[in-house]
This record gives sequence, C-alpha cells and structure tokens, in this order.
Amino acid sequence: MFLHTSRLQFEAKPAQPDALFARKLQELIGGAWGEMTVTMQYLFQGWNCRMEGKYKDLIMDVATEEIGHVEMLATMVARLLEGAPSEVTAKAVEDPVVAAVVGGMDVQQAIVSGGGPTLSDSNGVPWNGRFIVASGNLMADFRANVAAEAQGRLQTARLYNMTDDPGVRDMLKFNLARDTAHQNMWLAAIEELQEDGLEGPIAPSALFDEEHQEHAGTIWHNSDGTAGPEGRWASGPTPDGTHEFSYLMDPEPLGDKASAPKPDPLLYATSPANLGLIEKAIRKLT
Repeated sequence: MFLHTSRLQFEAKPAQPDALFARKLQELIGGAWGEMTVTMQYLFQGWNCRMEGKYKDLIMDVATEEIGHVEMLATMVARLLEGAPSEVTAKAVEDPVVAAVVGGMDVQQAIVSGGGPTLSDSNGVPWNGRFIVASGNLMADFRANVAAEAQGRLQTARLYNMTDDPGVRDMLKFNLARDTAHQNMWLAAIEELQEDGLEGPIAPSALFDEEHQEHAGTIWHNSDGTAGPEGRWASGPTPDGTHEFSYLMDPEPLGDKASAPKPDPLLYATSPANLGLIEKAIRKLT
C-alpha cells in the first residue's frame, strides 16, 4: 500500500518557461538511468525480496521516495512547458503548437500529453521495463543500484550545467543530494550483507569450486597500452580473498577458430559448403 500527499518532496518551480529544457529534463524521467527506472527497479527488487526486515524495508523506502522524484520532475516539466515557447518564438509562428515545436518542445508533449511530461527520454523514446534490474540476489541488485544512482547523478549534474534557471537548479541540487545519499546507502547495504554473511564478495558466490579457477584472476592484455600492469587489479590478492591477480602480456587463445557450422541448404546462406546443395534439396522436396 502507498500513501500519497499532494505536496512535493521538494519544490519544483522554474523562474520561467523553457520548452527546450523541458525536453532535456525528460531524460531524468524516462531515460535508461532516469527516475522511472530506479523507481520500478527498487519496487520490483522489494517485491521480489524473500527476506522480511531491514533489507526489504530499505529497498521499499527508497523505492517510495523515487516515486516522489518522478512526481517532482513531471511537475517541473509541465511548468517549464507553461506558455511555451517564448514570446519571441510565439510571435514568429501563429500556431501555438507549431510555435512550441519550433521552440524546442517535444512534439509528443504538444500532441500526446497536452503540454505535460511523457514517459519517455529526451528523444521521445518510450521508457522500457527492460531497463530495470531485479534479480532476487541482493548483492547483485545493490551493486546495480549503486551504478544506477551514479549514472543518474551524472546526468543530473550535466543538466544542471545546461540551465541558469534558479528554480530548476534548486530542484536539481536536491536531486543531486538524494542521489549521493542513495549511493552511500546501497554501498553501506553491500557492506552489511557481507558482515551478515548473506552473500560473498562476488555476486553470486556460487560455483567457485566448479569454475576454472586458473582464469579467475588473470587479466588478458590485448591492447597496446603499457600502464595496465600498474593497476591494483594486475597483481596481488583479489578483493574476494580467494584468488590472485596476474597480468598476461601475451595471452594465447585457448579456443579454435570462430567458424560457424555448415548452413542448412534451405536457409540459402552463402557458403562453399552450400554449393549445389540448395538445388538438390529443392529437387527432393518437389
């Protein structure tokens, strides 16, 4: 169950309309790393969590907050589109819808949503449920959450530098702070999972004995760079404490040639093995 209040988590009032920035801000709503993605990602992680208690509460608490972030951004987009485009552009084009498009407004915002936000990215591409990660493995999910918050914060920072509107910037400052908080929460949760002995440092930690352990710490050097071996990942013990890093400067391929098998004659693939077989196969069928 969710409870809704009519007040926003943080204010979302631009100083003036800006149809072009409204379109840019759509990325934080319906982009791959937008607020809709983390909202649904955390909700489904919570609904898929098999452990009642602190971890599930954390997931659902953050998920519920993210719903509020979608609401803030959607409200800001609608307000940025109010009266859009600018008076100068509107005077140049009599039709207000055409003027809005000329002013940088997404045509979907003008035609489909009636001057409001859409569940899409800054190019108008609809949001996709395949963006989310909800595996049921808390270690894998929490690491994905750290990445999601990091990417979302990066895009928010970029958008912050694309506007000088004090109202928009104020809201984005709040969003940046919450992304910082969420990253640290997921990182802390990862540490606590390890302390509680619920997951190994590699997610999942299953099948360590069955894997080809001789390949579990090697770095295959396949570039012309020379600084790679200087990294922490090139030598010494691995973070999981069970392997050893090593850097292979001239690795030998372990497999055979990457050759596809002979094609089915009726698939008409170009191949020396197919010469004359297509006609024979057709004659048999007829």
